[in-house]
Amino acid sequence: MKLFWFIPTYGDGRHIGTAKGARATTLDYFKQVAQAADSLGYEGVLLPTGRSCEDAWITASFLASATRTLKFLVAVRPGLVSPTLAARMASSFDRHSRGRLLINVVAGGDLPELEADGLFLGHDDRYVLTDEFLSVWRRLLTGESFSYAGRYIQVKEATNFYPPFQSPYPPIYFGGSSPAGIEVAARHADVYLTWGEPLEQVEEKIRKVKERYAAAGRTARFGIRLHVIVRESEKEAWAAADDLIRYLDDKTIAKAQQIYARMDSHGQRRMTELHNGDRSKLVVAPNLWAGIGLVRGGAGTALVGSPEQIAQRMKEYAEIGIETFILSGYPHLEEAYRVAELLFPLLPVNASQTTPASGEFVAYHYKPAETR
Repeated sequence: MKLFWFIPTYGDGRHIGTAKGARATTLDYFKQVAQAADSLGYEGVLLPTGRSCEDAWITASFLASATRTLKFLVAVRPGLVSPTLAARMASSFDRHSRGRLLINVVAGGDLPELEADGLFLGHDDRYVLTDEFLSVWRRLLTGESFSYAGRYIQVKEATNFYPPFQSPYPPIYFGGSSPAGIEVAARHADVYLTWGEPLEQVEEKIRKVKERYAAAGRTARFGIRLHVIVRESEKEAWAAADDLIRYLDDKTIAKAQQIYARMDSHGQRRMTELHNGDRSKLVVAPNLWAGIGLVRGGAGTALVGSPEQIAQRMKEYAEIGIETFILSGYPHLEEAYRVAELLFPLLPVNASQTTPASGEFVAYHYKPAETR
C-alpha cells in the first residue's frame, strides 16, 4: 500500500462546520503537518484546490524545501492555466524537488466557482478541454516541439526547454466518475482516483474503468480518498466521530447541501446520495461513515473503528485493486501521528522510511519494552 496524508489548506480544527476548536492554518502549521508526514513514512501529501484553498502550487513549493522524501500531489485545473505554463511549472517543481511531484488533474464541478474564475463550460465540454490540455501537457514534457489546434486549446511551435526530473513526466492522478471523465482518464491518467464509496460501488467503478483503459490499450492503477477516525477501541472511534460533528447544526447542513445539489460533478452526486443530508443515514457500510460529507464537498466519508477494523477495511479495498490510500483526519497534525502509530503496523507499508519509536525511558534507565 501507498499511504498519503493531506495538507488542510482550507482550514482545520477539532470539529467541522463550526469555528469551535478551529486553529490558524498558517504556513508554519502546514510545515508541521508536512514534516510529520515526511518523518512518519507517508508516501506523500495531497494539497486540495479551489477558491476556498490556499494555492496548491505555491504552498507545495514552500513545503518541498522543508521536507526530505515526501511527494506532493498538486492540482492542475485545465481552463484556469495554459498547458504550456503548467508544463513549465511541473518541470521546475519536479527538477528542484528531485522527482517529488505528482499531478492531480481537477476538471471542476461547481459552475458558479468555475465562472468566477472565468471558465464558462458545461460538464462534458470541460472534459474535452481537459483531454486537449493533457494532450499538449504530456507531449511538452516528453520533449516534443509542436503546434496543436483543438476545440479549446491552440498552441503554435510550443516547446518546454527544461525537462522534468521524472521520465517521461510526473505521474498523473485523475478522478472523474462520469463517462466523460473516465474516458479522459483512460487516455491520460496513470492513477485513477475515487472517493470513499462503499466497497461494492468502488469495485463496480474499477471494473468500468479497467474496461475503458483496456480499450485505450493502457493499464490502470487505482487510489482512494478517505478520512480516518481510528482509536484503540471501536467505541472510542464512534465517540470521536460524534464529537467531530457535535456543533454542526441543521441550518449549516442545509446550506451545504444546497451547494452540492447545484454541482454537475458525478462524483459529488454519488457522495451526496450516500446520506442526502440525513443525520440518521450516516453509516453507509461496515465502518464507513458519511458524516463529514454533511458539510464538506468532495471526500465525505471516513473509516471509523479500531485499528484492526480499519486495517481490515483497507485490505478489502486493496483486494479489489486499490493501491494508493489518500487519508486525512481532524485535526490533521495530531491524526497524522495517530494513524501512523495505530495503523501502519497492521498494513503492508514501507516501514523502512519510518523512525522506530521507543517511548519515554522508565526511571531514566529502562526502555519501556525492557520492563515488560
